[in-house]
Amino acid sequence: MSALSELYEEIALCHQCKLAEYRTRVVPGEGAENAEIMFIGEAPGWHEDQQGRPFVGPAGLYLDQLLASINLKREQVYIANVIKCRPLGNRDPLPTEIRNCRKWLERQIELIHPKMIVTLGRYSMAMFFPGKSISKIHGTAQKRDNTMYYAMYHPAAALHQQSLRQAIEADMLKIPSLLAQAETIKEEQPPQQLTMFEV
Repeated sequence: MSALSELYEEIALCHQCKLAEYRTRVVPGEGAENAEIMFIGEAPGWHEDQQGRPFVGPAGLYLDQLLASINLKREQVYIANVIKCRPLGNRDPLPTEIRNCRKWLERQIELIHPKMIVTLGRYSMAMFFPGKSISKIHGTAQKRDNTMYYAMYHPAAALHQQSLRQAIEADMLKIPSLLAQAETIKEEQPPQQLTMFEV
């Protein structure tokens, strides 16, 4: 069994917060264990909770289309969420829930060691770009500790606001060239007193 599979088993046993009482299934994440690109969303929705897989509802179908636009399939990347269990009614995750789950995401990042982390939506963005506004930094990247961090709107945003679709699709198209240039892009210092998973 791989280290990632063992981690999934640990996550399935997690009862650190009340979300565990209401979940149908834990949604740890899925994809290539050696993926160069890791996409991090917000939290599982109804479809994800039923199947135990990330991004399998309407937003997931759109993410598949976005990946296809840069000649990738979901099997070639890694997809996870900040929160591993569905918040009731698809509400926003609470700060305590984000803190409880952050160790799982941190370990996934360590095991996969992606060249690029793509944040999907404001909750994952806040972990790596604290204090920033997604409307201002989407489509921009920073390199820290030899990893590229790239901010995008959540695919679900385009389903609710058609006006964002063009921006999301344009941002996705930048990923291959950024990845190709990753070795030559200059490192940036993280903000002072920032821990990687500060919320």
